[in-house]
Amino acid sequence: MASQSPQRRMWNREVQMRERNREALKVWLLSLVSLVSLVILVVLMILVVQMYLAFTHLLASKDGTVAPLELKRVQQYAVDVTLDPDTAHPNLILSADGKQVYDGDVRKNLPDNPERFSTNPCVLGKQSLSSGRFYFEVQVKEKTKWDLGVARESINRKGDIPLSPENGYWTIWLRNGNEYKALENLSVRLSLESHPQKVGVFVDYEDGLVSFYDVDAAVLIYSFTDCAFTEKLYPFFSPCKNDGGTNSAPLIIRPVY
Repeated sequence: MASQSPQRRMWNREVQMRERNREALKVWLLSLVSLVSLVILVVLMILVVQMYLAFTHLLASKDGTVAPLELKRVQQYAVDVTLDPDTAHPNLILSADGKQVYDGDVRKNLPDNPERFSTNPCVLGKQSLSSGRFYFEVQVKEKTKWDLGVARESINRKGDIPLSPENGYWTIWLRNGNEYKALENLSVRLSLESHPQKVGVFVDYEDGLVSFYDVDAAVLIYSFTDCAFTEKLYPFFSPCKNDGGTNSAPLIIRPVY
């Protein structure tokens, strides 16, 4: 076989080099596609997580939504709340440890100090909040009516003032054993699938949020949103009137587990 001419050998080398370059380019493109696919997958996963978190936050803004993960999240902000006897209406009986309150149906002779409720059977917690978050839980078992929530420091405690954000109260209530309302400026009737035995109250001061949970069912009862807090907030409790013994069970502040 005749040997190849120098020009032929050079042409063959160029062809081989082009083939190697094409293979190298193909490998590089495949690697790039794999890298881009991985980046896209990570971005999609991040978006899915963000959408899930946004969705659960949206669910936590209105009543009747199952939110066990949300409840676990807010429970980490639990504080040790005790009742303030200086604010208690004279009909109320407080336990020695400041964890229970009920209406005793008899008005005690107590000093009418500025902090004390004089008309409605209410009492505040000693602990206040002016920034950050807090959470507490209250047993409402065997009661036919109650009021729970938070109130600002400057509320009027000497008259029959309607509970509403406009008057400095962010509360929900039970009446007649099965009628629940969120006491917005225009009250909102709540349709609950079960009767809460223990209610959790969560406040995010900066976010302007007050949320109520059915603790045992891990269900969000209601949230007040876009609240404009400008002063200290205190836990607010009303066991309501005894009603001849039909509503004699106490409200009990329970430890958070």
